[in-house]
Formats: sequence, C-alpha cells, structure tokens
Amino acid sequence: MTSSPSETEAAEVTEHPLQGFADAVAEAVEGTAEIHFDTVKVTVPADRWLDTHSVARDELDLVFFSWLSAIDWSNEVAAGDPLSDEVEERIELMTTVGDLTEGKRVTFSTTLDKASPSIPTLIGVYAGANWHEREAAEMFGIDFEGHPELVHLYLPNGFIGNPLRKSYPLLSREVKPWPGTVDVEAMPEKEEPSTENPEA
Repeated sequence: MTSSPSETEAAEVTEHPLQGFADAVAEAVEGTAEIHFDTVKVTVPADRWLDTHSVARDELDLVFFSWLSAIDWSNEVAAGDPLSDEVEERIELMTTVGDLTEGKRVTFSTTLDKASPSIPTLIGVYAGANWHEREAAEMFGIDFEGHPELVHLYLPNGFIGNPLRKSYPLLSREVKPWPGTVDVEAMPEKEEPSTENPEA
C-alpha cells in the first residue's frame, strides 16, 4: 500500500538550509537561534555579549562587523496611534557579523534594562563597532562601558534626550501625528488622441 501525497508531505520535515549553521552558532555562544526571512538571529544574555562576539570572531570565523543598532520596545509612545498589541518593554541591542568567504552572517541580539541601558563596548573585538556604538549611545541612551570616546556624532553638544526612544517627543509628530497622512496630488489626466480626420 502506498502513502497518499499528504501523508508523505507530513512525514517529510524539511529543514531550513541555514538551520545547521544557526544551531552551531547558538551552541558555540550559549544562545538561542531562530531563522526569519533567511536571516539567522541568535539571542544571548547581556552578560555574555562581549564573550559572544569574541567567540564569533575567533572560533566561528565571523570576522566582518557589519552593523550595530537598537530597538526601543515600548507600549507608550510620545505621539501617534496606540500600539495594537502589548510588547515586553525593553531595549533590544543587535549586531550583525559575517565571514568573508561563504557570505554567512548572523545577527546577535540581547536585552538591556530600559531605565539605564548599559553594556561593555565591542571595540576590543571589532574596531568597526566604534561609530555604531556612538550612534546608539546618542540616539538610544545606551552606555557602552569602556568606549574611549562616547561623544555625539550628529547632535550638538548639550542636546538633551535620545531621539530614537519612543518616549522622545518629536515636534513633527505633534504637528502631524505619526505615521501621518500622506498628501498626494492626483496625476494629470492624459489627453486621448483625436479620432477626427484632419483632412476631411
């Protein structure tokens, strides 16, 4: 007796092509891995942030530092529409690093205390983290412990606040609530070619 197509499909569980890589990285850094949209994301505790990146560089050959940024997960926003779903309030810090041969990359993520986000700098592991950390400090208020020059990149000295925090009141949002309505003018109508015979 042969199996029906639906039974065969149910029996065959296809593994994502990046699953082996994701599991190996997660095991090496003692984190948890997930794959979304062909992107490997490994979450680690904040106290393993520095060790995680050392292992990534030295043991996993992920020597290319791509970027670092953060997300302010908040249920309270200064202006705009309220959130449809509640979120766990936190600062999520993320980096992406990769290799230089096969194009493999991983995004590392950790959670920081929202009231006073602080974490060791990655400059000793990836020198390229320097400006990224300065930007995240400026925009999110994250203290990168041990950073040699945590000064503003964009905003003038003496600027108060962190503009990428959800609680930061942007004047543009007060004038026109975010995301705001886009004012779009209609395109002019195209004239139809004349069907009259000019020689008649």
